[in-house]
Amino acid sequence: MKKDIQDREDIIKLVDVFYKKVKVDGTLGFIFTDIAHTNWENHLPRMYDFWENILFSTGNFDGNPMMTHKDLNKKVQMDFTHFNRWNTLFKETVDSLFKGEKAEEIKNRAMNISKAMLDKAIN
Repeated sequence: MKKDIQDREDIIKLVDVFYKKVKVDGTLGFIFTDIAHTNWENHLPRMYDFWENILFSTGNFDGNPMMTHKDLNKKVQMDFTHFNRWNTLFKETVDSLFKGEKAEEIKNRAMNISKAMLDKAIN
């Protein structure tokens, strides 16, 4: 039986599984590898902090994801297809690992964040 997301260890598991899928995804992978040249050793811990802060209000994330994605959008035009794929992979990953109130919350938060980023990207 799946459990709910309870702590940082669960966030780490979610983020690691999710980005493993993203890296090889036909719609998203090239953005991280060829455009952003993502340093995964740096990126993943920042994502752990980001999602832990989003879900548990830890205050341990310092950054501006909107500006980061706005700058990235100057290099590659991101559109609904990219954000929709990101949301699909994220939701599938959460659903494959967890079930409960926090699992639903993180999916909703991810959807809202991606909608805001899409609005910034296309406007």
